[in-house]
Amino acid sequence: MAGSLGDLGGLLRQAQKMQRQVQELQEELAKRHFEGAAGNGAVRAVVNGSRELISLKIQPEVVDPSDVGMLEDLVTVAVKEALRRAEEESSAAMKKVTGGLGLPGLH
Repeated sequence: MAGSLGDLGGLLRQAQKMQRQVQELQEELAKRHFEGAAGNGAVRAVVNGSRELISLKIQPEVVDPSDVGMLEDLVTVAVKEALRRAEEESSAAMKKVTGGLGLPGLH
């Protein structure tokens, strides 16, 4: 019984260490920027690791008042691409910290 309590203490210390590492990683990722582009770079979106849109750049030549739908599509594609890149990078980094445990609420 005493041996199992010692194992539990070690497990608790490991969990606390992992929690600190995850928190540090989340803070680091929040500072990073991820870019997505569409239309051969005519529309560029930048998000941070917290999945917040930081900037959106649109080249003037793709602004056609008679085809707003195309511009909307390009913006959507660029933002989705930036978010996908942020998610992939975050997931890969978290797997390194958590050992691939797939803990809920962590991404």
